[in-house]
Amino acid sequence: MANTKSAKKAIRQIERRTAVNKNRRTQMRSQVRKVEEAIAAGDQSAANSALKAAQPEIMRCAQKGILHKNTASRKVSRLAQRVKAIGA
Repeated sequence: MANTKSAKKAIRQIERRTAVNKNRRTQMRSQVRKVEEAIAAGDQSAANSALKAAQPEIMRCAQKGILHKNTASRKVSRLAQRVKAIGA
């Protein structure tokens, strides 16, 4: 248990940050899921539009420190590759 005033404040800040990060991560995963559902359905136009919405969300998570930068780039790259493969 926190004893000092600063430790108690740090706990409050961590709780707030955790809630915000959880919300952002959920939002990002929802966007990725939409892309994957469009890919599974074989609808390239829907997959393209979903990818355009998901890409900034993923990169924003990287910028905010929720994801590592390379992880975010890898996710975007792999999704784009799969969307492109639908058309081929």
